[in-house]
Amino acid sequence: MVSTETKPEQGWRRRLHIIIYEADTPAGKAFDVALLWAIFLSIAVVMLESVADIQAQYGSWLSLLEWTFTAVFTVEYLARVITVRHPFHYIFSFFGLVDLLALLPTYIGLILVGGQYLMVIRTLRLLRVFRIFKLGRYIGEGHALMAALRASSPKIVVFLMAVMSMVTILGTLMYLVEGGVNGFTSIPRSIYWAIVTLTTVGYGDIAPKTVLGQSISSLIMILGYAIIALPTGMVTAELTQQVHERQTEGPCESCHRHSHAQDSLYCRFCGHKFSGSRLQ
Repeated sequence: MVSTETKPEQGWRRRLHIIIYEADTPAGKAFDVALLWAIFLSIAVVMLESVADIQAQYGSWLSLLEWTFTAVFTVEYLARVITVRHPFHYIFSFFGLVDLLALLPTYIGLILVGGQYLMVIRTLRLLRVFRIFKLGRYIGEGHALMAALRASSPKIVVFLMAVMSMVTILGTLMYLVEGGVNGFTSIPRSIYWAIVTLTTVGYGDIAPKTVLGQSISSLIMILGYAIIALPTGMVTAELTQQVHERQTEGPCESCHRHSHAQDSLYCRFCGHKFSGSRLQ
Protein backbone atom coordinates (compact mmCIF):
# COMPACT_ATOMS: atom_id res chain seq x y z
CA MET A 1 0.00 0.00 0.00
CA VAL A 2 1.39 3.40 -1.02
CA SER A 3 1.38 5.98 1.72
CA THR A 4 -0.51 9.18 0.91
CA GLU A 5 1.30 11.21 3.54
CA THR A 6 3.47 14.08 2.30
CA LYS A 7 7.18 13.61 2.74
CA PRO A 8 8.75 16.02 5.27
CA GLU A 9 11.03 17.48 2.59
CA GLN A 10 8.10 18.06 0.28
CA GLY A 11 6.09 19.52 3.14
CA TRP A 12 8.54 22.27 4.11
CA ARG A 13 9.36 22.95 0.47
CA ARG A 14 5.69 23.35 -0.36
CA ARG A 15 5.13 25.67 2.60
CA LEU A 16 8.14 27.76 1.62
CA HIS A 17 6.89 27.92 -1.96
CA ILE A 18 3.53 29.24 -0.76
CA ILE A 19 5.23 31.94 1.32
CA ILE A 20 7.55 33.08 -1.49
CA TYR A 21 5.37 32.80 -4.59
CA GLU A 22 1.77 33.09 -3.37
CA ALA A 23 1.11 36.64 -2.21
CA ASP A 24 -2.58 36.04 -1.42
CA THR A 25 -1.72 34.27 1.84
CA PRO A 26 -0.96 36.17 5.08
CA ALA A 27 2.56 34.74 5.21
CA GLY A 28 3.10 35.54 1.53
CA LYS A 29 1.95 39.13 1.99
CA ALA A 30 4.24 39.58 4.99
CA PHE A 31 7.16 38.12 3.01
CA ASP A 32 6.52 40.47 0.06
CA VAL A 33 6.23 43.55 2.30
CA ALA A 34 9.46 42.67 4.13
CA LEU A 35 11.24 42.07 0.83
CA LEU A 36 9.98 45.37 -0.58
CA TRP A 37 11.41 47.23 2.40
CA ALA A 38 14.72 45.39 2.00
CA ILE A 39 14.88 46.37 -1.69
CA PHE A 40 14.13 50.03 -0.97
CA LEU A 41 16.63 50.21 1.89
CA SER A 42 19.36 48.45 -0.09
CA ILE A 43 18.91 50.91 -2.96
CA ALA A 44 19.15 53.76 -0.44
CA VAL A 45 22.44 52.31 0.85
CA VAL A 46 23.83 52.22 -2.70
CA MET A 47 22.86 55.87 -3.19
CA LEU A 48 24.32 56.97 0.13
CA GLU A 49 27.60 55.21 -0.63
CA SER A 50 28.02 57.44 -3.68
CA VAL A 51 28.06 60.57 -1.46
CA ALA A 52 31.69 61.19 -0.49
CA ASP A 53 31.01 62.85 2.88
CA ILE A 54 28.58 60.15 4.00
CA GLN A 55 30.90 57.39 2.78
CA ALA A 56 33.83 58.89 4.69
CA GLN A 57 31.88 59.18 7.95
CA TYR A 58 29.62 56.13 7.87
CA GLY A 59 31.43 53.84 5.42
CA SER A 60 31.78 50.94 7.86
CA TRP A 61 28.09 51.04 8.77
CA LEU A 62 27.07 51.20 5.12
CA SER A 63 29.34 48.25 4.38
CA LEU A 64 27.73 46.28 7.21
CA LEU A 65 24.27 47.10 5.91
CA GLU A 66 25.28 46.11 2.40
CA TRP A 67 26.49 42.70 3.56
CA THR A 68 23.30 42.26 5.57
CA PHE A 69 21.11 42.96 2.54
CA THR A 70 23.33 40.76 0.38
CA ALA A 71 22.87 37.90 2.83
CA VAL A 72 19.09 38.42 2.85
CA PHE A 73 18.88 38.45 -0.95
CA THR A 74 21.19 35.43 -1.17
CA VAL A 75 18.89 33.42 1.10
CA GLU A 76 15.89 34.62 -0.92
CA TYR A 77 17.56 33.63 -4.20
CA LEU A 78 18.45 30.15 -2.94
CA ALA A 79 14.96 29.69 -1.52
CA ARG A 80 13.40 30.58 -4.86
CA VAL A 81 15.66 28.10 -6.65
CA ILE A 82 14.95 25.31 -4.17
CA THR A 83 11.17 25.68 -4.05
CA VAL A 84 10.35 25.82 -7.78
CA ARG A 85 9.69 22.66 -9.75
CA HIS A 86 12.02 23.68 -12.60
CA PRO A 87 14.92 25.67 -11.07
CA PHE A 88 16.61 26.45 -14.38
CA HIS A 89 13.45 28.18 -15.64
CA TYR A 90 13.74 30.62 -12.76
CA ILE A 91 17.54 30.96 -12.92
CA PHE A 92 17.51 31.97 -16.58
CA SER A 93 14.32 34.03 -16.39
CA PHE A 94 14.42 37.83 -16.35
CA PHE A 95 13.87 38.17 -12.60
CA GLY A 96 16.20 35.26 -11.90
CA LEU A 97 19.02 37.04 -13.73
CA VAL A 98 18.16 40.32 -12.00
CA ASP A 99 18.28 38.61 -8.59
CA LEU A 100 21.67 37.13 -9.46
CA LEU A 101 23.07 40.44 -10.74
CA ALA A 102 22.01 42.06 -7.47
CA LEU A 103 24.22 39.62 -5.56
CA LEU A 104 27.33 39.20 -7.69
CA PRO A 105 29.04 42.61 -7.24
CA THR A 106 29.41 42.23 -3.47
CA TYR A 107 30.91 38.75 -3.77
CA ILE A 108 33.12 39.69 -6.72
CA GLY A 109 34.57 42.46 -4.56
CA LEU A 110 36.02 39.75 -2.32
CA ILE A 111 37.86 38.11 -5.21
CA LEU A 112 39.13 41.09 -7.19
CA VAL A 113 41.53 42.68 -4.72
CA GLY A 114 44.36 45.04 -5.42
CA GLY A 115 44.73 48.63 -6.49
CA GLN A 116 44.55 47.86 -10.21
CA TYR A 117 41.05 46.44 -9.77
CA LEU A 118 39.53 49.20 -7.64
CA MET A 119 37.85 50.92 -10.58
CA VAL A 120 36.44 47.60 -11.80
CA ILE A 121 35.02 46.82 -8.37
CA ARG A 122 33.47 50.30 -8.13
CA THR A 123 31.82 49.77 -11.50
CA LEU A 124 30.55 46.30 -10.58
CA ARG A 125 29.08 47.61 -7.35
CA LEU A 126 26.80 49.84 -9.38
CA LEU A 127 25.09 46.69 -10.65
CA ARG A 128 23.35 46.51 -7.30
CA VAL A 129 20.83 49.02 -8.60
CA PHE A 130 19.40 46.05 -10.53
CA ARG A 131 17.57 45.33 -7.30
CA ILE A 132 15.08 47.99 -8.30
CA PHE A 133 13.87 45.66 -11.07
CA LYS A 134 12.88 43.19 -8.37
CA LEU A 135 10.00 45.56 -7.68
CA GLY A 136 8.48 44.63 -11.03
CA ARG A 137 7.11 41.32 -9.77
CA TYR A 138 4.98 43.19 -7.20
CA ILE A 139 3.24 45.51 -9.67
CA GLY A 140 -0.09 43.92 -10.53
CA GLU A 141 -0.76 45.99 -13.65
CA GLY A 142 2.75 45.56 -15.00
CA HIS A 143 1.62 42.83 -17.38
CA ALA A 144 -1.06 45.09 -18.87
CA LEU A 145 1.50 47.87 -19.37
CA MET A 146 4.00 45.51 -21.00
CA ALA A 147 1.26 44.15 -23.28
CA ALA A 148 0.32 47.70 -24.28
CA LEU A 149 3.95 48.56 -25.04
CA ARG A 150 4.37 45.42 -27.14
CA ALA A 151 1.14 46.12 -29.04
CA SER A 152 2.11 49.74 -29.73
CA SER A 153 5.76 48.99 -30.54
CA PRO A 154 5.28 49.00 -34.36
CA LYS A 155 3.66 52.45 -34.18
CA ILE A 156 6.39 53.73 -31.87
CA VAL A 157 9.10 52.40 -34.21
CA VAL A 158 7.49 54.17 -37.18
CA PHE A 159 7.19 57.33 -35.09
CA LEU A 160 10.87 57.21 -34.10
CA MET A 161 11.91 56.62 -37.71
CA ALA A 162 9.89 59.67 -38.77
CA VAL A 163 11.49 61.75 -36.01
CA MET A 164 14.99 60.60 -36.97
CA SER A 165 14.32 61.46 -40.60
CA MET A 166 13.03 64.86 -39.53
CA VAL A 167 16.03 65.74 -37.37
CA THR A 168 18.41 64.50 -40.07
CA ILE A 169 16.85 66.78 -42.67
CA LEU A 170 16.58 69.78 -40.32
CA GLY A 171 20.08 69.25 -38.93
CA THR A 172 21.55 69.14 -42.43
CA LEU A 173 19.61 72.24 -43.36
CA MET A 174 20.94 74.09 -40.30
CA TYR A 175 24.47 73.01 -41.21
CA LEU A 176 24.04 74.62 -44.63
CA VAL A 177 22.43 77.77 -43.22
CA GLU A 178 24.65 78.42 -40.18
CA GLY A 179 27.93 76.70 -41.01
CA GLY A 180 30.95 76.12 -38.80
CA VAL A 181 31.30 79.80 -37.94
CA ASN A 182 28.23 79.64 -35.67
CA GLY A 183 29.09 76.28 -34.10
CA PHE A 184 27.46 73.92 -36.63
CA THR A 185 30.79 72.38 -37.57
CA SER A 186 29.44 69.12 -39.00
CA ILE A 187 26.19 67.44 -39.97
CA PRO A 188 26.25 65.03 -36.96
CA ARG A 189 26.72 67.98 -34.60
CA SER A 190 23.88 69.81 -36.34
CA ILE A 191 21.66 66.72 -36.01
CA TYR A 192 22.53 66.64 -32.29
CA TRP A 193 21.38 70.26 -32.04
CA ALA A 194 18.13 69.39 -33.89
CA ILE A 195 17.41 66.52 -31.48
CA VAL A 196 18.05 68.72 -28.44
CA THR A 197 15.83 71.45 -29.87
CA LEU A 198 13.04 69.12 -31.01
CA THR A 199 12.81 67.52 -27.56
CA THR A 200 12.60 71.04 -26.03
CA VAL A 201 15.67 70.37 -23.87
CA GLY A 202 17.74 73.23 -25.28
CA TYR A 203 21.21 72.96 -23.69
CA GLY A 204 22.29 76.24 -25.28
CA ASP A 205 25.78 75.01 -26.23
CA ILE A 206 24.91 75.67 -29.89
CA ALA A 207 22.58 78.42 -31.05
CA PRO A 208 21.74 79.81 -34.50
CA LYS A 209 22.84 83.36 -35.21
CA THR A 210 21.22 84.13 -38.55
CA VAL A 211 17.60 85.14 -39.04
CA LEU A 212 16.89 82.13 -41.24
CA GLY A 213 18.52 79.79 -38.75
CA GLN A 214 16.49 81.23 -35.88
CA SER A 215 13.31 80.86 -37.94
CA ILE A 216 14.10 77.19 -38.56
CA SER A 217 14.88 76.77 -34.85
CA SER A 218 11.49 78.23 -33.93
CA LEU A 219 9.79 75.82 -36.31
CA ILE A 220 11.62 72.87 -34.76
CA MET A 221 10.59 73.90 -31.24
CA ILE A 222 6.94 74.19 -32.29
CA LEU A 223 7.16 70.77 -33.94
CA GLY A 224 8.62 69.40 -30.72
CA TYR A 225 5.57 70.49 -28.73
CA ALA A 226 3.30 69.13 -31.46
CA ILE A 227 4.73 65.60 -31.55
CA ILE A 228 5.86 65.09 -27.94
CA ALA A 229 2.48 63.67 -26.90
CA LEU A 230 2.17 61.14 -29.74
CA PRO A 231 3.96 58.17 -28.07
CA THR A 232 1.95 58.73 -24.89
CA GLY A 233 -1.26 58.70 -26.89
CA MET A 234 -0.27 55.45 -28.62
CA VAL A 235 0.44 53.64 -25.35
CA THR A 236 -2.70 55.10 -23.73
CA ALA A 237 -4.85 53.82 -26.59
CA GLU A 238 -3.37 50.34 -26.23
CA LEU A 239 -3.89 50.41 -22.46
CA THR A 240 -7.52 51.34 -23.04
CA GLN A 241 -7.81 48.42 -25.44
CA GLN A 242 -6.26 46.10 -22.84
CA VAL A 243 -8.83 47.22 -20.26
CA HIS A 244 -11.64 46.79 -22.78
CA GLU A 245 -10.52 43.26 -23.63
CA ARG A 246 -10.58 42.34 -19.94
CA GLN A 247 -14.27 43.20 -19.77
CA THR A 248 -17.06 40.71 -20.60
CA GLU A 249 -18.78 41.10 -23.93
CA GLY A 250 -22.40 40.92 -22.83
CA PRO A 251 -24.32 42.96 -20.25
CA CYS A 252 -25.92 41.68 -17.09
CA GLU A 253 -29.01 39.59 -17.84
CA SER A 254 -30.94 41.34 -15.06
CA CYS A 255 -29.96 45.04 -15.06
CA HIS A 256 -28.31 45.08 -18.53
CA ARG A 257 -25.29 47.03 -17.30
CA HIS A 258 -21.73 46.45 -18.55
CA SER A 259 -18.18 46.73 -17.08
CA HIS A 260 -17.73 43.38 -15.39
CA ALA A 261 -14.50 41.43 -15.10
CA GLN A 262 -14.26 38.27 -17.20
CA ASP A 263 -14.16 36.00 -14.16
CA SER A 264 -17.11 37.67 -12.40
CA LEU A 265 -19.78 35.31 -11.09
CA TYR A 266 -22.21 38.03 -9.95
CA CYS A 267 -23.21 41.43 -11.29
CA ARG A 268 -21.35 44.22 -9.52
CA PHE A 269 -24.48 46.42 -9.63
CA CYS A 270 -27.51 44.23 -8.86
CA GLY A 271 -25.92 40.99 -7.58
CA HIS A 272 -27.52 38.79 -10.25
CA LYS A 273 -25.68 35.48 -10.77
CA PHE A 274 -24.31 35.16 -14.29
CA SER A 275 -25.06 32.09 -16.36
CA GLY A 276 -22.16 29.86 -17.38
CA SER A 277 -22.63 30.56 -21.09
CA ARG A 278 -22.23 34.30 -20.59
CA LEU A 279 -18.71 33.94 -19.15
CA GLN A 280 -17.42 31.70 -21.93
